[in-house]
Amino acid sequence: MAIGTAKPTPEELQLVKHHFIDSLSIAEAYTVGDFERDALKVLDEIFQTHSVAVVTGGSGLYLKALCEGLDAFPETPVEVRDALETLYREKGLDALQEELRTADPVYYHTVDLKNPHRLIRALAVCRVSGQPFSSFRKKQFSERAFRPIYLELSWERAELYRRIDQRVLGMMENGLLEEARTLLPHENLTALQNGRLSGAVCAPERGNYPWTKPSP
Repeated sequence: MAIGTAKPTPEELQLVKHHFIDSLSIAEAYTVGDFERDALKVLDEIFQTHSVAVVTGGSGLYLKALCEGLDAFPETPVEVRDALETLYREKGLDALQEELRTADPVYYHTVDLKNPHRLIRALAVCRVSGQPFSSFRKKQFSERAFRPIYLELSWERAELYRRIDQRVLGMMENGLLEEARTLLPHENLTALQNGRLSGAVCAPERGNYPWTKPSP
């Protein structure tokens, strides 16, 4: 998925050391909690020799997990997540939505119901704990050994849209459609459910940053 994810070019990768590039297969299960653990380990290594690390890209949830921490949720065995993945493949998004509506009405009315990854994550917690997923969301901050500084780039809207169009056209010219076709046999994998072109390419640049805030 080099094109659809805007993977850095070989030249860019040589200019500065990157992390988490080509580190996972789309078939591998990898949660935001996994990322928090792995990224904190990498940051610890970086801070042994550098005073500053740049974190960029990805979704706001992952950046928030790294900088502020996640609420404490019970561990969810692979078998439970696999069972929910199977439910999704065989019965579709409606089955996940209906189970969540019964198991956790509070979260049901706040979560993006079209995002199977989030539904599966919540339902796995519900099944393992016997409690609503929302009951574990305490919004407590974890102490970090670093102080995050949030930087947000802002463009004049007309120029922003021009650059979005330019970027998408460039991706198409580089083979995005062909890349997408090779992924069709794997379209039910959770990793690909969060890689919708409209969200991955356009949403962040449209100026919607509900998860950013000034650094304290």
